[in-house]
Amino acid sequence: MNFYLGIDFGTSGARAVVIDDAACIQAEAKYPWASSGVSDWVTAWQTALLTLLTKIPEELRRKIKAIAINGTSSTVLLVDALGKPVDAPLFYNDGRGSSVLEQLRSFAPANHTVLSATSSLAKLLWMSQQPSFAEAQYFLHQADWLAFLLHGQLAISDYHNALKLGYDVEELKYPEWLENLQIPIQLPKVLPPGTPIGELRPEIAANFGLPVDCLVCAGTTDSIAAFLASGAKLPGEAVTSLGSTLVIKLLSRTRIENSQYGIYSHRLGDLWLAGGASNTGGAVLKHFFTDTELESFSRQINASTASDLNYYPLLQPGDRFPINDPHLPPRLTPRPDNPVEFLHGLLESIARIEAQGYKLLQQMQADQLSRVYTAGGGAANETWTAIRQRYLKVPVVSSVNTEAAYGTALLAIQGVEK
Repeated sequence: MNFYLGIDFGTSGARAVVIDDAACIQAEAKYPWASSGVSDWVTAWQTALLTLLTKIPEELRRKIKAIAINGTSSTVLLVDALGKPVDAPLFYNDGRGSSVLEQLRSFAPANHTVLSATSSLAKLLWMSQQPSFAEAQYFLHQADWLAFLLHGQLAISDYHNALKLGYDVEELKYPEWLENLQIPIQLPKVLPPGTPIGELRPEIAANFGLPVDCLVCAGTTDSIAAFLASGAKLPGEAVTSLGSTLVIKLLSRTRIENSQYGIYSHRLGDLWLAGGASNTGGAVLKHFFTDTELESFSRQINASTASDLNYYPLLQPGDRFPINDPHLPPRLTPRPDNPVEFLHGLLESIARIEAQGYKLLQQMQADQLSRVYTAGGGAANETWTAIRQRYLKVPVVSSVNTEAAYGTALLAIQGVEK
């Protein structure tokens, strides 16, 4: 029997899932980020990747045929000719690109996905104005760089990660307006997710007891990996990822693109994953409550009764979807003395934002919402599920598998089949 490894680099930590030929899970491993914060993310990512490899049982490692990695969308970095980062990476929610939005609007098509302060291209333009840019030779996404550590080939990405860089996922090429910028740095070659890139570096295979012919495949983003893991397959089916942030993806026959509302579509075979990502979500809840409190207080909420509190829960100003405003202020008042009432208001408000997101997609001609699968830590909260179902008015169910690493492992299987 052969095995396939999917690795997920998310906002709370890194995870690995090994599956067999029948897509059944054989092993799992986790590497949480330090609770006290991380000062050197590049080293933390590399340590997490190598640690996860060691956590996989040796007897499985020897038979792994392919590996794929996902990372957070628009988490990017610049590297030199040897693949060494020249500066700290910029994360998915880093809004420093707001300072180059006017420049972006001067050449990017109206309502394009890149016209957001947090897009990969906005980050690249901001980086090009920094002193470290002179040392850089390649621009990579988080998943690209981590895969490079395994296969050794620089400047290779996938069309899920490259979407917010401006790559045309319909024509499968960089558009002329982007080529004309003549950015003095090499943009990655873009492959379909799951495409084999190459075999493992010999030293990686030797150090971890992996087959020398183990393939490393083009990856994806964490939210799409969660979609792949969910079981959603039909137009109208959707996945909400309730992790640190709120990400929604609706499978549609129509491609929806509108940067004015932070909406974009990823290609998925012959269909499109229309959606957006909001900065609201679990990180806000964990800012105010411990895991134990969230569990205890949620049980005390009557999910059938609407809260009178109307929040827009953010930890800092700015959101991407369904309101795309880098200066949108958080709204977390009035705060009742009773923590159960406060949590009820937060859960209700995040559910309202989710429903607003799906309504917006359908107004723009995406397929009618029929079912919502839920991934991420919030999927386990039954009270929150009931509140969300009240707003969404369709069945809300748990994903078949809630681990993004599982969806990425499915990509690794595809890579071998190609």
